[in-house]
Amino acid sequence: MTLPKISVITPCFNSITTIRDTIESIHQQDYPSVEHIVMDGGSTDGTIELLKTCPTLQFWSGKDEGHYDAMNQGTRRSSGDIVAVLNADDCYTPGTLLHVGQAFASHPEWDALFGDIRYVDAEGREIYRREEACFDYDVLRFGLGYVIHPTVFMRRKVFDALGGYRHKVFQNTCDFDLFCRMGRARYRVGHLPQILVNYRIHSLGQTADKRIRENMRKEDAQIQKEHGKSSGWLGVVQRIYAKIRRQIQKLFIRGKVDLVSGNWKSRRHLVAHATFSSNIGLDKI
Repeated sequence: MTLPKISVITPCFNSITTIRDTIESIHQQDYPSVEHIVMDGGSTDGTIELLKTCPTLQFWSGKDEGHYDAMNQGTRRSSGDIVAVLNADDCYTPGTLLHVGQAFASHPEWDALFGDIRYVDAEGREIYRREEACFDYDVLRFGLGYVIHPTVFMRRKVFDALGGYRHKVFQNTCDFDLFCRMGRARYRVGHLPQILVNYRIHSLGQTADKRIRENMRKEDAQIQKEHGKSSGWLGVVQRIYAKIRRQIQKLFIRGKVDLVSGNWKSRRHLVAHATFSSNIGLDKI
């Protein structure tokens, strides 16, 4: 079995507190052909000095137009057959890249794949897991963004054909926009029913910031409208349909359903104003 080369892009800015764990989680992967590229937005907290001590990765540092712009730049610099993004406060679980590489080798018809994810707090303690069944464009465009960015691996030709992340249009949901466009184009997206990533929700990250979450909801609504979701009562019906559809899929494919939402489980880890850094002003949104 010939395994594809995987390029992992990590955007960062003043990430000294967490990025070492991210780098180690990639370095410790048992995978024969991986490329790790870190795109730094001009850190001043010691992140660059740390990156200089890591011979297993490539990095560039300079002002960018935000983390999605950094992802686009990093992907253009990469050389892998498969491209992925791992944020500077998240970590792959052991064996993730091997499972991903084997899946693509076994399923040449797959254009992309995504997997399950474990949400953890600042100390790495589990908050909850998101275990999915399959990729469904209707669930995305009518319901919610249940496909989580760090678990997504995409063939380079697909990323190029879609034009990457529309970072000049959206600040916080370019990934959701990309996945919806992938669904509309009818690309074949597989699913790995296993935890691929530990995703941190902590006071130094955007995910815990209630302002960011509110902006994400607004951008999500704009994206879903572009993909056919209606306003008013019909939009409510579409959302209910998508939620029921997702749970039925999970019941028949995974043998489980969600009795409590992830938002409810993570609510006590959210803060009004997180203390993350941004070189385009997202921390002041």
